[in-house]
Amino acid sequence: MEIDLKSIDFIVVNHAEEDHSGALSALMEKIPNTPIYCTEAAIDSIVGHHHHPEWNFKTVKTGDSIDIGNGKQLVFVEAPMLHWPDSMMTYLTGDAVLFSNDAFGQHYCDERLFNDEVDQNELMEQCLRYYSNILTPFSSLVTAKIKEVLSFNLPVDMIATSHGIVWRDNPVQIIEQYLAWADNYQEDRITIFYDSMSNNTRMMADAIAQGIHDVDPGVAVKVFNVSKHDKNEILANVFRSKGILVGSSTMNNVMMPKIAGMLEEITGLRFKAKKAAAFGSYGWNGGAVDRIHARLTDAGFETAVSLKTKWRPDGKAMRECREHGQNIAKLWAKHDLTSPVFAPTIAASAPQVQSQPAAQVATQAVVDAAPSTPSTEAHPADCQCMVCTVCNWVYDPAKGEPNQGVEPGTAWTEVPDYFLCPECHLGKDVFVEYNG
Repeated sequence: MEIDLKSIDFIVVNHAEEDHSGALSALMEKIPNTPIYCTEAAIDSIVGHHHHPEWNFKTVKTGDSIDIGNGKQLVFVEAPMLHWPDSMMTYLTGDAVLFSNDAFGQHYCDERLFNDEVDQNELMEQCLRYYSNILTPFSSLVTAKIKEVLSFNLPVDMIATSHGIVWRDNPVQIIEQYLAWADNYQEDRITIFYDSMSNNTRMMADAIAQGIHDVDPGVAVKVFNVSKHDKNEILANVFRSKGILVGSSTMNNVMMPKIAGMLEEITGLRFKAKKAAAFGSYGWNGGAVDRIHARLTDAGFETAVSLKTKWRPDGKAMRECREHGQNIAKLWAKHDLTSPVFAPTIAASAPQVQSQPAAQVATQAVVDAAPSTPSTEAHPADCQCMVCTVCNWVYDPAKGEPNQGVEPGTAWTEVPDYFLCPECHLGKDVFVEYNG
């Protein structure tokens, strides 16, 4: 639909970031005298981006409104630091639409427009990833702003975000979810991420993960190699976790660059009420582990004892790593480990974040990072298969694992040491002979 630009009476700028207002200069060239309604802080950022202090700015505050005819008004709500100082939301009366700016959004591209038209698990996973990577540092402000908006007692039939889909079916669900995420959210989950020069630190990560699972099979454990996995996915798992273990080989007596970068991002996200520990291999100076421990402490984590291994871990070192994981499981347990705990049966799929009332969401434990769905495919007794003791994925020599360069017909003894279980991403050490 085309409109005559001269028919535009005014412009509302909820946020000056270029992905929101980058076309403003081009628009104002055509209609230079049109009023721009924005917050006081937005004038600074708009002028800073577009260099036109002479534009016709009209500043607004929370509760200010504009009559747009037909009995409808635009009501403005300032939302500073969600996630810029200039941020605000706009509410359309009559239609009960909240134009929420960055809040309640996702970096999610779909040809369908509305939340009820897309896969719900995928949508909520993207919402969590968006929140954890962008809004986590401002969680206290999120809670305060949502409570302020709710105190207006305005009906909300639709939430039109600036990123991703539009919430028209039960839009309150994402508001309730945000309240849960903002409340020092964590699940019974441990995230391990590492970088490794020669797979030595990876071997440590695998053994630590197995040790955790030995003691507490109910906790979800996810292992990431920062050189191979998406940074945002790792950070989303850190957000969901009660604790993290960070590993690195030592290079020039410091940590690997990608680990350093991850820790810098984690520091900026200001996670609350989480535990952490460092580990890693070294040759002559083990400075990486000490630096990781210090950075985690500075970032506000409750840090546990670190673990170092010299050169490539031998059998003794691997046992120490496994024992370290067992100790971590006991130290970070969220339940009584003297009672039997059974690993949940989870489909091997993307993490699922349920849309529930906030009181329920805050206490839920969505466990999916260590899938434990047994293989339903029958294997003959003499197949020489190997089964992962963590997730029950079965390696069949007849099929190999082409995604990792393991050709069909490759015996387990010939599978490279760097092989990782395709489901839980742990190494060969967690596999045992398949007995049907």
